[in-house]
Amino acid sequence: MIERYCLPKMSGIWSDEFKFKTMLEIEILTLEALAKEKKVPQEAVRRIRKKARFNLKQIKKIEEKTQHDVVAFVTNVAQNIGSDAQYFHMGLTSSDILDTTLGVQLKAASDILDEDIKILLALLARKAKAYQDMVCIGRTHGVHAEPVTFGLKLALWFDEMRRNAQRLCLAKEEVAVGKISGAVGTFANVSPEVEDYVCYKLGLKPAKISTQIIQRDIYAVFMASLAIIGSSLEKFATEIRHLQRTEVLEVEEPFAKGQKGSSAMPHKRNPVICERICGMSRLLRGNAFAAMENISLWHERDISHSSVERLIIPDSTIALDYMLNKFIQVMEGLRVYPDHMLANLVRTHGLIFSQRVLLKLMEKGLSRTKAYDIVQKCAMKTWREGSAFKQNLLQDILVLKYLTQRDLDKIFDLDYYLRNVNKIFKRVGL
Repeated sequence: MIERYCLPKMSGIWSDEFKFKTMLEIEILTLEALAKEKKVPQEAVRRIRKKARFNLKQIKKIEEKTQHDVVAFVTNVAQNIGSDAQYFHMGLTSSDILDTTLGVQLKAASDILDEDIKILLALLARKAKAYQDMVCIGRTHGVHAEPVTFGLKLALWFDEMRRNAQRLCLAKEEVAVGKISGAVGTFANVSPEVEDYVCYKLGLKPAKISTQIIQRDIYAVFMASLAIIGSSLEKFATEIRHLQRTEVLEVEEPFAKGQKGSSAMPHKRNPVICERICGMSRLLRGNAFAAMENISLWHERDISHSSVERLIIPDSTIALDYMLNKFIQVMEGLRVYPDHMLANLVRTHGLIFSQRVLLKLMEKGLSRTKAYDIVQKCAMKTWREGSAFKQNLLQDILVLKYLTQRDLDKIFDLDYYLRNVNKIFKRVGL
């Protein structure tokens, strides 16, 4: 991932330093387990733990010749531990180290994402309650429908992010696994107890069964979970972008002092953060698809998945961490314009009450078809002429046959649409 979208904690997990430190710890923990089985001298393990170190430049130099990163790593560490190097990497295959390291990295990355989501959930809950009764127009197909509240929109986002948190938790449980089962997963040269010990020390679960590698379906699920979270953020950001249109302007993402919206037009205040979030969500979905392509490998393993994962897994976790933090920034500084919401509510001259008129006519004994035709005729006049919908109804002979002025006054009441908002909030747990 380019530096522009990297936050320090998350990008640190995918650094070579973190990776090789984790690999070294796995190698030494394996030796500790082997020492318990008396296959390696305890003193040798102590000496190795004391002496073992690596040099990133040296590893890179060795890899240029060997074309194998784990061999380069093992060779470099062996140079530093002397005669005890005969025990280092004993009975292991590269994927024992790499896949177990990946389990550690994914667990750490998931913890960061989980914390991001918790912060966002708390923020959405607070904002939803603050705007619980702030009435605005609901839109279907981009067209004015019926009144909602801005708080309900945010409560919906809260509920969706809570589901995302649950999905991430389940995905994390699946990928927080390791394997020390050898070249084809049969424990031919190390025992299952060694795997148990190493995974326990690392806070991982041992894979129940593996080949040379841990099976890639679990990573596909994890990547799909990240893509879904990203898609939710895109959904929220898209809503803000629509509501920030000049002719709507019900909300606006924060615009800092000194910020510039355009190199050509000084007046511009563009929703660039939300647009960035929308763009990056496409990356997450593409990477999730690539992860699914990795599920089908040859026999006990081939290496076609490796190059893909080295790109998509760090990039997706780094990108989502960035996106979550940026959306938190948007929500913290979100500008809300209640006056514009009210102005937009009356923009269609009362058409938003059409369903209530329809239902009232049906209540008076008209068939749905007949009532619909009467109301639609008056509504279309409002669309064409910009005249008040209520006035058109009062001038219609068929309407007046069934409804009085008082009936219509009761129908044209915003509070009617808000009477169950409290119940919805309670359902959501807010």
